[in-house]
Amino acid sequence: MRHGHMPGRGEDRPGAVTKIVRLAAMGAAAGVLVAGIALPAVGGVGFGVISAANEVNLKPEDLTEPPPAEVTIVQDVDGNEIARFYEEYREVVKLDEVAEIMKTAIVSIEDYRFYKHGAIDIEGTIRAFARNMQAGGVSQGGSSITQQYVKQVLLNSADTAKDKDKALEASYARKLNELRYAMAVEQKYSKDEILEKYLNIAYFGAGAYGVEAAAKRFFGVEADALTLPQAATLAGAVQDPNATDPNLGGKQRERMLNRRNTVLDRMAELGEITPAEAAEAKATKLGYRGTELPGGCETSDYPYFCIYVRNEILNNSDFGGTTEAREEFLNRGGLTIRTTVDPEAQAAADRAIRKWVHRSDDPAAAEALVQPGTGAIRAMAASRTYGRSKARNEISYNLVADAAHGGAIGFQAGSTFKTFTLLSALEKGMKVDDGFTVGAGYRASGYAAFKNCKGENIGDPTHTVTNDEGSPGWKTLRTGTWGSVNTFFMTLEQRVGLCDTVKTAKSLGIHRSDGAKLQEYETFTLGINEMDPVTVANAYAAIAARGRYCAPMAITRITDRYGKVTDFTPKCRRALDPEVADAAADVLSGVFTQGTMRGVGGIGRDAAGKTGTTDGYASAWFAGFTPDLAGAVSLGDPRGSQDHKLSGVTIGGRYYGLVLGASIPGPIWRDTMLAALRDVEPTSFTPIDPARFGGCGQSCRPTPPPSPTPPPSDGDDTTEDGGLTGPDGGNGDDSGGPDIPLGPDDD
Repeated sequence: MRHGHMPGRGEDRPGAVTKIVRLAAMGAAAGVLVAGIALPAVGGVGFGVISAANEVNLKPEDLTEPPPAEVTIVQDVDGNEIARFYEEYREVVKLDEVAEIMKTAIVSIEDYRFYKHGAIDIEGTIRAFARNMQAGGVSQGGSSITQQYVKQVLLNSADTAKDKDKALEASYARKLNELRYAMAVEQKYSKDEILEKYLNIAYFGAGAYGVEAAAKRFFGVEADALTLPQAATLAGAVQDPNATDPNLGGKQRERMLNRRNTVLDRMAELGEITPAEAAEAKATKLGYRGTELPGGCETSDYPYFCIYVRNEILNNSDFGGTTEAREEFLNRGGLTIRTTVDPEAQAAADRAIRKWVHRSDDPAAAEALVQPGTGAIRAMAASRTYGRSKARNEISYNLVADAAHGGAIGFQAGSTFKTFTLLSALEKGMKVDDGFTVGAGYRASGYAAFKNCKGENIGDPTHTVTNDEGSPGWKTLRTGTWGSVNTFFMTLEQRVGLCDTVKTAKSLGIHRSDGAKLQEYETFTLGINEMDPVTVANAYAAIAARGRYCAPMAITRITDRYGKVTDFTPKCRRALDPEVADAAADVLSGVFTQGTMRGVGGIGRDAAGKTGTTDGYASAWFAGFTPDLAGAVSLGDPRGSQDHKLSGVTIGGRYYGLVLGASIPGPIWRDTMLAALRDVEPTSFTPIDPARFGGCGQSCRPTPPPSPTPPPSDGDDTTEDGGLTGPDGGNGDDSGGPDIPLGPDDD
């Protein structure tokens, strides 16, 4: 037993120890100092070793006490816990929140004279020096609970491995330093305050720091509910928590059981419990439950949103000047982070995705929901479970977000990008019924037909972009958008300017998922850039908000361990003329009634959106919005969308010859919105200004369909995009390279 042992009458006491005992009456400082001086005569290690480094000075020395690492709790918009981040799993509690039997057990085994001695336990120190002199080195600590607290503070404060080793080294120099600090701690705090601090900082094994976390981890109870055998188990664990860690196996559990029984015997010896109570407690099983410690994104019901929040902090210099500082802020700060995720919206997205795509499917669906006018992310869902198990078809990165928020390359966005060309045309003064005749194919008139934002000629007169048969003819902004006609949008982009279209997209927050620069080629309007659902949903949310762009927002409030509250507000700016946004919403609402989503149906309220399918059916999208909520759905194969196309595939138990934007992403969006907005009073779009944009405005807009059509049952989806057009192409290079589209594009 490390502490609490009193030498028996028959034990030999070396002469040097007798000398120390006689000098003990001179006080703690004298006793320790003389012990140090006497060491050379006995053990060969002594005062010279200490004084060579620093002068022996047993005066109180203030201890810097940074707060111990605490768990950070992440909450949803309603304040419900959704995740925890931590470096050390610890929940700090007050001493009166710890069972009395736990306090008794820890004091009995670690420092039974804790409430009787001062900063230094003379008897314990004498015993320790006696045994150390016999051993010729430091073999017994003799530490009081106060000294142990000091050691834990120094260990937790160590920034480097060298500092940690120094805090644990078996040397008299370290012991003397601990004594100096302990003297100051005893002057600063009451005994109860010291015991509380010690119980909260101590490591008990199995990843549990502090008595509250240990009680939950070991036995599934809070610290104030610990029983005698449970308290004895935890009290015994702090001596060597790694050797007795019950989570490591049978040998460790056997050591823990023996250690528990030692504590019970000691408590009986001290009269804290009766021999009968000790015997009864020793007869019980260890009772280790190994309760999973809550926290981490893998165990959250909101794993992708959790990853997003984590990266929001780790990548934001507002939370620390370095990555290390931000990690410490998040994982050790004891924060409470209130977020934007809405449980009802999240559940709606989860259910809709599960209805259409199975977890075991190779293609993966992902969806983000964003509130217009604030940028608040209300949901992030995906068909794949987040994790690292290949057997369970899990995925280890954020399918819903960009690389800056734990995502990866993303998928080409296809014809969802045509919306940015539409917006540019409206901004330049085109009316909704303005148009031109287009053919079945489009070829740039020359290299100068398109210029990127550097002013470089990037037209490709050698390549032809095509449509499906039957789509050539007179097309307007309305009909060209409803039919998603490639040749119309290539011509329109040439007229309004590629760079202006790119600038419109950027003004709405569009950036590549992988963080690289946007690819500015003539087929930009066909969605050659790889995107993530959060970015696309947020861009469409700005149209719903009448041109008010707000950066994606996941965190609304952070409360630190001391109760200081920091609120975060939306970061918004004017990106579009409100009337231009209204006109675009008017045109895009026709996609549900006249265009590629008419076979899917609307949601019974004002809604607008755009389907997207990339070249060769590498990926499929739908992005849409109401005045109250916007969302984007992507579908692609994470193994590589160009090598694993969405053709001839079974997804969600249904066979698809070809997967288009309205085949799966569109229905997911529809089903999500029906559920997420069920209890939200419908809001109407602001009517188009017919004097500026033509058309007949609100008076002739079709009434939104009252209910959606049922999902397809025959698996033949070649006409599900509305029957107006054929395949919708993109670059065909999912790696983000500069290849020109090599196939037709129209969904």
